[in-house]
Amino acid sequence: MRCHIPILMYHQVRDLQEKEHLSSLSVPIKRFRFQMKFLKQMGYKGVSLTELTPYLKGEKQGKVAGITFDDGYLNNLTNALPILNKMDFSATCYIVKDRIGKTNDWNPELSQQALMTQEQIQEWLGAGMEIGSHTLSHINLKKADKETARPEIIQSKTELEQMFGVAVNHFCYPYGGFNEESVALAEEAGYLSATTTQRSRCHTNEHMFKLPRVVVARHTLPHLFWMKLATRYEDKRRKS
Repeated sequence: MRCHIPILMYHQVRDLQEKEHLSSLSVPIKRFRFQMKFLKQMGYKGVSLTELTPYLKGEKQGKVAGITFDDGYLNNLTNALPILNKMDFSATCYIVKDRIGKTNDWNPELSQQALMTQEQIQEWLGAGMEIGSHTLSHINLKKADKETARPEIIQSKTELEQMFGVAVNHFCYPYGGFNEESVALAEEAGYLSATTTQRSRCHTNEHMFKLPRVVVARHTLPHLFWMKLATRYEDKRRKS
């Protein structure tokens, strides 16, 4: 049977201030709450990448959706976590290791928002959630040489595991930028999966280190959210 598994890609869950620009990836709290309730009402179980992996490999069957957050924003903990807990969902948050406790300063054009501290990430983990790696410094791996990319992919995993005492089995390419070298390095590092910004639901025999996702943005209204989950809307936007 051909599977259609959405991996939802979130960044921030927060209400915007007036005159904020370039905040399309900030989903308002009320909208995120609706989306999680809708998932549950539609019969989906929202899960982390570790819980999702056997479904992606065809080892388990069921109506599931992966839930991922890129960058490790504090508002994932303060605004998203209570909603996830209420729905009995789990999620994976991809951490930029060298920016823990800082801000999203890799893009000064964006509104600068706090990233979780080490203690706050421990709180996220203690609530049953998962972390993955998003490199050391949020580098675009597609533009990096192998010597630069290696520590960003491999060392970030090792350092996060040492810092938090948990296995870090999942990786996410910042900006969605990757090439065959970075894919090979992610496999060499011992990750079990790597996610991209390629648009599509996951299907049977998907490459575990080139997993597509379903972007959820500020303007993902209810009808569009349903289309992204249950129709070929995102699949048609997949680049060959």
